[in-house]
Amino acid sequence: MNIVLTIVLTVQLLTALGMIGLILVQHGKGADMGAAFGSGGSGSLFGASGSANFLSRTTGILAAVFFVCTLALAYLGNAQPRASSSVLEGAAATVKAPAVAASGAAQIPSTSLPALGGATTVVPAAPSASGAGQIPAK
Repeated sequence: MNIVLTIVLTVQLLTALGMIGLILVQHGKGADMGAAFGSGGSGSLFGASGSANFLSRTTGILAAVFFVCTLALAYLGNAQPRASSSVLEGAAATVKAPAVAASGAAQIPSTSLPALGGATTVVPAAPSASGAGQIPAK
């Protein structure tokens, strides 16, 4: 399967480079105006109109091959079996959850309050181990 994928990808890259080259070589529609008024640029290897037909047909064929290769790459990309269907699922499997303390009292930081004027310090009671009372009810 990897060999087919490599071959299709190589054909697509070569087709894309060929299309880029052919499109850059072609003349625009405004270039023929200069040839109509006696400019010497109309003569070429394929004749006055032969080059336009040859280049545009070749570009069309390369575009069709590029389109077929793109569809083949999309099909081959979805046909390969994978362990996980998402990058996030693979990342979530590697991250471990932190250990949770057995009681909610262990999560409360201890602070010592300074005694003012001989007053007694009142420390609120720690919540129960079940966690009831931590979330206020409506």
